[in-house]
Amino acid sequence: MEKIRIGIFGLRRGSDFIDEIKCNGGEIVAVCEKDEEHTKTVLPSLNNAAVYTDFDEFIKHPMDAVLLANYCPEHAEYAVRALERNIHVLSECLSNGTMAEGVKLCEAAEKSDATYMLAENYPYMIFNREMKRVYEGGSLGKIMYGEGEYNHPMDWYDTKAVISIRPFEKHWRNFLPRTYYITHSLAPLMAATGVFPKRVTAMPVLRPLPDDCPTASHVADAASVISILNDDGSVFKVTGCSAFGAHGNSYRLCCEKGQIENVRGTDKVMLRYNSWQIPDGRKEVNFYTPKIPREEKKLIRNAGHGGGDFFVIKEFFDSIRNKKSHQFDVYFATAMASVAILSHRSIMEGSRPYEIPDFRKAEDRDKYRNDTLSPFWLSDGTPPSYPCCSDPDYLPSEEQLKNYK
Repeated sequence: MEKIRIGIFGLRRGSDFIDEIKCNGGEIVAVCEKDEEHTKTVLPSLNNAAVYTDFDEFIKHPMDAVLLANYCPEHAEYAVRALERNIHVLSECLSNGTMAEGVKLCEAAEKSDATYMLAENYPYMIFNREMKRVYEGGSLGKIMYGEGEYNHPMDWYDTKAVISIRPFEKHWRNFLPRTYYITHSLAPLMAATGVFPKRVTAMPVLRPLPDDCPTASHVADAASVISILNDDGSVFKVTGCSAFGAHGNSYRLCCEKGQIENVRGTDKVMLRYNSWQIPDGRKEVNFYTPKIPREEKKLIRNAGHGGGDFFVIKEFFDSIRNKKSHQFDVYFATAMASVAILSHRSIMEGSRPYEIPDFRKAEDRDKYRNDTLSPFWLSDGTPPSYPCCSDPDYLPSEEQLKNYK
């Protein structure tokens, strides 16, 4: 099997893929991380990979592919620079933090001889793989309605946990609108059905954090509820990264002849058919845990996100080795980023509907080519140019900031 030489940009998240890269026939030849202390903890597992702290020097290192695992809103710039050098790109989510970046990313991918893939792992979870398999089998008929929920609450009084993922005041997570981290709730539905979003409207769930907890968050929304009209006439209801109820993920596909959904908190699925449309070999209600081939069980046992991290690397490497297309391409990625960005604008404008651009079309690109609005502080010191909370005047209290610091 051909070895693929890969570099990792950002070791906080990127180091989670080290074992998956190795077992899929990859060789980590270079890493780039500004936190040198963290790099030292990872070095023993890197097999003498070159270490950089500057991306400009890192990207010159001989490599076939790069994994972008730097700060969430800042992937697009580095993806474009890699694609311009014909280096294959596997990018963590989101693909682009602004609409203008989405345009640049698509154009760079089209000009490049390299492939671009979004490292979205939730469609590879055992139950989501089964939902895709059943839907593509055709027994349910066409999709009519779908739900996707990514629910990730945390204990805001757990100072260690808060600081571990929000290590400084202007960190992107402290300015993350609830719609933006949408790929975990939307991608499994798009991947299973093949539909693309066409129009969005959204509403917030405003719940400020307790006044005495340690936080620098400028976002008082606990969740966003996003309604999506798709290009085939179906409708999805999804959250971004929500914080209500208990932790977990939930997905449902409601179709012409029945529905399939995962059972919250388990790997099981419930597949149900209308009593007059039960296919041969099935019951009206089918409740089961999808089977995993024995050889896959060994490979995904320690992989993150229910084995999703393993399959992301496998799909990426397969597409490079076999020069084949894959589902999570630049258009899939930028469509989800457009939903993330424009559904937040919908919230800020009283749930106004927004059309989702198709960046395959020149006229849609031109509409957003200069749209650089962003709710984030960027690494180069660029300040936010758009509110991050449904209440644009919300700020963390003095007591919250004191406890955070």
